[in-house]
Amino acid sequence: MAGKKYRAFAEKIENRPYPLAEAIPLLQQNKVSKFDETVEVHLNLGVDPRHADQMVRGTVVLPHGLGIAKKVLVLASGDKVQEALDAGGDFVGGQEYVDKIAKEGWLEFDAVVATPDMMRFVGRVGRILGPRGLMPNPKTGTVTFDVAKAVSEVKAGKVEFRVDKGAVIHSPVGKLRFDVGKLTENAETLISAVIKARPQAAKGRYLVKATICSTMSPSLTLDVADLG
Repeated sequence: MAGKKYRAFAEKIENRPYPLAEAIPLLQQNKVSKFDETVEVHLNLGVDPRHADQMVRGTVVLPHGLGIAKKVLVLASGDKVQEALDAGGDFVGGQEYVDKIAKEGWLEFDAVVATPDMMRFVGRVGRILGPRGLMPNPKTGTVTFDVAKAVSEVKAGKVEFRVDKGAVIHSPVGKLRFDVGKLTENAETLISAVIKARPQAAKGRYLVKATICSTMSPSLTLDVADLG
């Protein structure tokens, strides 16, 4: 059934760029699956990520969140443990959690926040956390003594974006059930953050192509000129 719905939707898509305000309702009107799909934005950039000075990465808090409850692991000690718990941290502790990851392969969390003094332990599981995008990093605000702020931002819908080897950024912007205005604002906030993160070394056209889709749907090309 999903295959038929996918093909039926694909046949409706015109060979032209769509404004966000038109693309999002089209996704919602042609829902492919029964579950609440995630809406994703994909941005092709005019950069060469093989060069460090053309790497594009950053974080942004989406104004309407992602529509999912993220489980946050906080690695801290002393009074920062209670601070993290008060802020809503789901798992809070120190080396015992690092050992649990290293020995048991435990990964029942969606984000990791760590205080700087804990990073000497976190390094031991870098090979596990890194490939999954879970490694805490000062640049993304997840290595900090202000654990309350870090946890709150993750819970509020903070997303990290990073250009891949193909010079593409992939990011969720919410759930298909969101109203059009909220999804549009989330998508515009993400795209604006990526545009602001343009490296000085990037030459020529920066935002080359943009597409939007839901988890199971075909992609719609977005009107880049409409995105600023």
